[in-house]
Amino acid sequence: MRVPLFVGNGEIKYGEKEIPVPGKGQLLLQVKGNALCGSERGQFYKGTRTTPGHEAAGIVAEVGKETRTLVGAHGVVFLMGYCGECRSCKLGFTNQCLHKHADYGFNHDGGYGPYMVVNENVFFEIDKSIPLIEATMLLDIMGTGGHAIKRAQLVRTDIQSVIIAGAGPIGLGVLAMVKLLLGKETVVFIMDFVQYRLDLAEKMGGIAVNLDIGTLEEAISTAGLAGADVAIDTTGKTAGRQTAMQALNKRGVLVCVGHGEELNLKVSSDLIMTERAVLGSEYFQYSELEENRKLIMENIPYLSQIITHRYKVEQIQEAFEIFFQGDTGKVVIEQ
Repeated sequence: MRVPLFVGNGEIKYGEKEIPVPGKGQLLLQVKGNALCGSERGQFYKGTRTTPGHEAAGIVAEVGKETRTLVGAHGVVFLMGYCGECRSCKLGFTNQCLHKHADYGFNHDGGYGPYMVVNENVFFEIDKSIPLIEATMLLDIMGTGGHAIKRAQLVRTDIQSVIIAGAGPIGLGVLAMVKLLLGKETVVFIMDFVQYRLDLAEKMGGIAVNLDIGTLEEAISTAGLAGADVAIDTTGKTAGRQTAMQALNKRGVLVCVGHGEELNLKVSSDLIMTERAVLGSEYFQYSELEENRKLIMENIPYLSQIITHRYKVEQIQEAFEIFFQGDTGKVVIEQ
């Protein structure tokens, strides 16, 4: 099969790999769509021998022994190859597996090739009425976004207002899931420097804050509020986290989704006196796919706004260049 080769220095060439054969408990997936992700920046610029792509949707082309999935099933791939046997997995925390054996698209070939092999337990079957390109949103967009909100709800059950730092695809996903899970009336401030993404956020019901021309504090004051109940950082930047943290109400919750830089805290004033909390949120749990399957079937027109660019695999170089320039929402490679 012909696959894109991420050779480094922001260059993608093409080569060949054998079509993989599914072993015991495995499925061969014919990939139909895979969404680009900011976490692939390192692979794009530094290169990798692995075929990237961790937001894959496709059709089962072949099954290995001791599987139950039927050839022809449509579905998506959960990024993390969880063991299913450890303490975390048995409690449902598959994103915190203690014996994880794979990260598809990072250390196992992923969805930018026409075929990929996955363990059956990470394949999530979907209704064939859901277009496979849109189905990719069940992963990083709906999965990661929704999980961050649920993490906040562990601490704060009366959420009425949310700050999102970063209006990239994950930030837009958080915005969409706030509206779907907490209600359209929930006030959402979303801040960034890229006007293209802020315009899209505004269309989706957010209050856009362009940090080149205004401040978060001004936007909150204009909305008649003193602060927000929850802040979700998707940037991984210290400045974004600090700005969001300082705009929280008492009992506010900061959820850190984006990997990267540090957060500086004054424990007494930032945490103790205000009873604020700081949480991490890593990907999502496999069980959340079923909840989100129902949501996507009811809200495809709303959610599909996040996908702004679609490219064929032969155009993957252009797709990555445009994506990292910033004037996009979610970018998807179609096969």
